This record gives sequence, structure tokens and C-alpha cells, in this order.
Amino acid sequence: MSCRIDSIQLKNYGMIEQFSSDQFSNINLIIGENGTGKTFLLKALYSAVRSLEEYKRGDDIKSIAEVISEKLRWTFQVERLGDMVSKSAEDGLRLDMQLGNDKIGYQFSQSASSKVGSTTAPDKGKDGNSVFIPAKEVLSLFSVILKSREVDKVFGFDDTYYDLAKALRISPSRERSNTIFANSRKLVSDVIDGRVEYDENSGKWSYRNKKNQKFSIGATSEGVKKIAIMDRLLANGYLDHHSVLFIDEIESALHPEAICQFLDMIDMIANDMGLQVFITSHSYFVIKKLQLIALKKAGTVKCISMNKGQVPGIYDLHDGMPENSIIDTSIRLYEEEIEEVL
Repeated sequence: MSCRIDSIQLKNYGMIEQFSSDQFSNINLIIGENGTGKTFLLKALYSAVRSLEEYKRGDDIKSIAEVISEKLRWTFQVERLGDMVSKSAEDGLRLDMQLGNDKIGYQFSQSASSKVGSTTAPDKGKDGNSVFIPAKEVLSLFSVILKSREVDKVFGFDDTYYDLAKALRISPSRERSNTIFANSRKLVSDVIDGRVEYDENSGKWSYRNKKNQKFSIGATSEGVKKIAIMDRLLANGYLDHHSVLFIDEIESALHPEAICQFLDMIDMIANDMGLQVFITSHSYFVIKKLQLIALKKAGTVKCISMNKGQVPGIYDLHDGMPENSIIDTSIRLYEEEIEEVL
């Protein structure tokens, strides 16, 4: 089945009362103030894609309803699925997603406990492994995340953290030779000036710089740890052209130069390899950098602009900056600065 999200329709999905789009591209940016539903939308997309990837994988015999129900509960960490339905909604929650000729859909009401209602799914699951990179760094919390889910089985770290931790646990493959992924890894290495390593015996991460000096992961900067996980996912083969990559608040813990280099790497694996990427941000700097990438070719970077009390707008960054309070505030501050100088 297709690995690319072509369209999505959401209704009464938490704080998102209505959203639909069939204008996704290789790189998709979701912007908006805090509380507009950026991360909620990202998790809705991720949980649907991962449900398809886990459905009928190997010898698993769980129904699609069981897979979706479990993924939603652990991704959104709700005691009852019905708590995800918009509070003011008269109807239930509904999601419909199209990936090529295949479709996944589900719905449930506010009274739903642990199972979704009617579902739609293809005959087989989706190829590949998609991944969600949270805003909070995970390497220093690696063992805590795994213990909380695999031993204690308690809420605390949702499935975006747990799925990522499991993916990072996979050892690098010596057979990985794809040129684009190799170039992306070199770019990552240049950004962090080294690499991170995992000791399977101790279960601990460390950072080794290009001078071969080794440091504990706790003594390593947040930005280095965040970007370094991309190197691991490219090296161990978890990410490939079947994957969809989700990144929440990409600017978190990164300085401007690192953001530019990180986004250049995203541009490389998205537009050269065809891997689809969804990014949330409330940084004008990120929006501007992605607009510069979009200027190279129309349709390569789409932007979902979320504003409180309004239906989200869809824009092609090749055509210019969208209307959004983040952009408006940045421009206003720039104009105030010019006025003071003049």
C-alpha cells in the first residue's frame, strides 16, 4: 500500500472541531500558537499511520479496531477514549485518512471506554516504520521510558516516546549504503561534531566527538542529543522511503545554525528520497527557513496554519508566508525596531 498520507479528515478530535486537507506534500509544516492543537494533530496523524504499520505485522492477529484502540489510548494517555471527543460536540469523534488507494478510518462517541466504534482498513498493513520525535529529548530518559512501559506499564511517557526508544535500541546496520541517507548522516555528524553511541551491556548512551573524546550523555547538550537520534535512525535502517517522519517543535533546544542544518537534512531525505515529513513549530525562524527551501520548487513545502477559533488554513510556502499570529508578531516587532532606529 502507499506510504504517503494523501488526505485527512478530522471531526470533533479534541480541540480540533473540524479539519480536512488533501494538499499534503513531502514536507508539511504545522504552525500556530500554544493551545491551537498542533501536537494533537501531529499525534492524530502518527497514531493512524502507526496503527496501519502494526496491523497484521508478522504473526499478529489483532483486529484493526484493537490496534487503533490501543495506539490511541497509549499515544494520548486517556483513561477513556471518549475523553478525546470535543467537549461541546453533539456528534462523536471521527478520523478518515487516505494513503494512495488505501484508507483507514474510525469513529467513537463520548461514551466510548476502551474500544473505537466502526473502523475502515485495507486488507493488509502499511510497509515501513514511521517515527515521532518529541519536543523533549529522549536519550537521557531512555531506560526510564522503557521501564515505565515494559515493566511498570503506566502512563507517563506516551507511545511517541516508547516507539522512538524501541527504534533507537536497534543496532546500526553495516549494509546501509543508500547515498542520500549516507549524505544525510554526514550532515548530522557535521552538525553535532561527532556521534552518539549505545552500550547494549550497560544500556547507556554516550557522545563521542570527532577528536574521539567520549562523554556521558548527561554532559551532552540537548541540541546534540536531539539531532543525534536522526543519525541512529538512519544508521540502523529504521527509517526508509516507506517511513513518515513526525517532528514536534523542531526548534526546541537548537540554536539557529543547527536548525538550518537540520532542516537542510530534512529537505534532503524528503525531496530527494521521497520520505514524507510533518513538522510542528511556533518559530518564525523555522517558517522562514522552510520558505527558502520551498522557493526552489512549488509544492515541496505545505503549511497548515492554525489559529484559535478559526478553521486551519493550508498554504504553499512557495507562494509566501501564510496568515498566522506568529508571523504577524514577528513582523510587528521588526517594524517597531525600524521605527525606533529611524
